[in-house]
Amino acid sequence: MRIEIADLPGLRKHRENGLDLRKTVLVRLDLTDPDDDSLLKTSLDGALLLGCTLRPETQRRAHAAGALLFPAVPGLPYEVYRSRLYTPAELFEGFDATQPETYALTPDARIYQHTQEQGHPPDPLHALAERLHDHGISEALDDVLTGMPVAVMGGHALTRDSEGYRGAVELGVQLGQAGFTVLTGGGPGAMEAVPLGVRLADKSGVDDALAVLASAPRFGSGRSVDPAEIGRWLAAGLAVDLPTGDQPRTIGLPTWFYGHEPPNPFCELHAKYFENSVREEGLLTVATGGIIYTPGSAGTVQEVFQDYTQNHYGSVGPAAPMVFLGERFWTEEVPAAPLVRELAKGRPAERWILVTDDAAEAVAFLATYASVE
Repeated sequence: MRIEIADLPGLRKHRENGLDLRKTVLVRLDLTDPDDDSLLKTSLDGALLLGCTLRPETQRRAHAAGALLFPAVPGLPYEVYRSRLYTPAELFEGFDATQPETYALTPDARIYQHTQEQGHPPDPLHALAERLHDHGISEALDDVLTGMPVAVMGGHALTRDSEGYRGAVELGVQLGQAGFTVLTGGGPGAMEAVPLGVRLADKSGVDDALAVLASAPRFGSGRSVDPAEIGRWLAAGLAVDLPTGDQPRTIGLPTWFYGHEPPNPFCELHAKYFENSVREEGLLTVATGGIIYTPGSAGTVQEVFQDYTQNHYGSVGPAAPMVFLGERFWTEEVPAAPLVRELAKGRPAERWILVTDDAAEAVAFLATYASVE
C-alpha cells in the first residue's frame, strides 16, 4: 500500500482502527503535527518512508519500530519521490507563448539545465535521486496503462511541413480510430506527429492542425538550441485545439538525457526519465500490443534490435508485432527488416513481423494481434 499527501486525511480518520503500516510506503507526508504521533505507534516492520517530514522523536520511534527512512533531498528542481506522470501544463509551467524565450524558465528547461550542471555521470547523491525519480515514473506509468498499448518509433528530424510528418499524423488518426493507446518517445518529429493524429480522431482536422504548425515547422538541430526557437516551436503546438478524453490515450516517454529535444505538447501525459536506457527499455517493454517503426536514424535502429531481442528470447512475455512502415527504407536504405526476419525464422516472433507501405495494413495487423492475444 502506498500513502501520499492526498491520502493523509483518510489515514488520520482511520488511525483509531488499529491501522497496520507494515510494508506500507509513506510518501512526502508531513507528520510533524503531534496528533500524527499515533500514526506511527503501530508496527512499522518493512515500512518505507520516502521524503516524509518527522519530528526528531517521531523519527527515532519509526527507526526503532523497523521502518526505513529516505529523507527529502533539498535543492533539486524536481520531485525525487515522484508518483505521477507529467502533464504538458506542468512541464511548461510559466511559458508565455508571446515571449518564446520564457521556455528557459519552465520546469522542463530548468531540470535539463540542472542535469547539465551535474555532468554525466552525476555524483552519487544526484545519481541516486535520479534513479529514485525514474523508478517512481515507471510505477506511475504502469498505473496509467490499460489494455495492450502500441508504440510508434521514428526520428525526431521530421519537420512539421514535410510529407513524412503528415503521413505520421494520418497514421495516428488510424491508430486512434482503432482504439489504441499510443506511446511514442515524446519528442519532436514523428514522436509528436503520431499523438497529434490520435487526438484529432479523424482526417478532417489534419489540414487545419498543420496550418497552425506551419508558423514553426522545426525546433532546431543539435544540442545547442536557442530556447526562443524551442519556444516558438512549442507555442505553435500549444495553439492547436485538441480534444482531451477522460482516459489519456497518448503518452510520451522522453528523457532529459536528450533534453535539448523538448517534449511535445500533443501527448496528454509524459513519463519523462533521466536515464535514457531505463526509458528505452521501459518503452519497448510496456508496448505489449506491438511497435510500428517509421523511418529513423541510429536511435530507431537500436530500438528495432532491442525490441527484437525481447521477442527472440521471450524475456518479457509473448512476441509482440514488429511493423516496419516504409518498405524501401527498411529493406534497402536501412535493411534492418531482412535481418530481423532471418533471426526470427522458426520462432514465435516470425508470424508477427510485417513490412509494408500501407498504414491501414499496419493498424489492421496490430488489431489482429490484439484479438488473438
